[in-house]
Amino acid sequence: MEPTISISTVVRPHENPRKVEESILALFPDWNPESLPDEQSFPRTREEVELSGSAESLDIVLMIVRKQRVLDTALDAMTMGLVGDSTTFSLSRQSALAGKVSFVLNSDLLGGTMQVMIVGDDLSLWLEQQTWHSGRDTVPRSVGDEYAMSSRGSPNEWFDGKGRRTMGEN
Repeated sequence: MEPTISISTVVRPHENPRKVEESILALFPDWNPESLPDEQSFPRTREEVELSGSAESLDIVLMIVRKQRVLDTALDAMTMGLVGDSTTFSLSRQSALAGKVSFVLNSDLLGGTMQVMIVGDDLSLWLEQQTWHSGRDTVPRSVGDEYAMSSRGSPNEWFDGKGRRTMGEN
């Protein structure tokens, strides 16, 4: 069974609501926000507005991370907030407008972020399956394993300073 996906973001007074919507639709084309603020001319009097809505799939996000060859990073970033059968992670709206996926580990980012919440049965297994690639035949991965990047985004090194393998050896 496919998990449920919710996406939310904050539109700040200086931001164009249509561009914010466009950034989310670039990764989640079926996203349907509950409401969208009107555009205003300068000076804007609108307060911050939270947009939220649901999407049917992660297909575009997964297609892009496959193309970018960052499936292991995607697995790590999408599961850092995993609690039970629910996870939350952030994506850069600016990167989405450029057709890229960029996971955000801190909230202060130029261009804003979108928060993605995924809920579903056996979610960690589902995410492992969705981010699988043939390299995992050699170096198996699972959620939270010793190969996972740190919560600050630092990678675990696979080679020492002299280029010798330090991980994945039999």
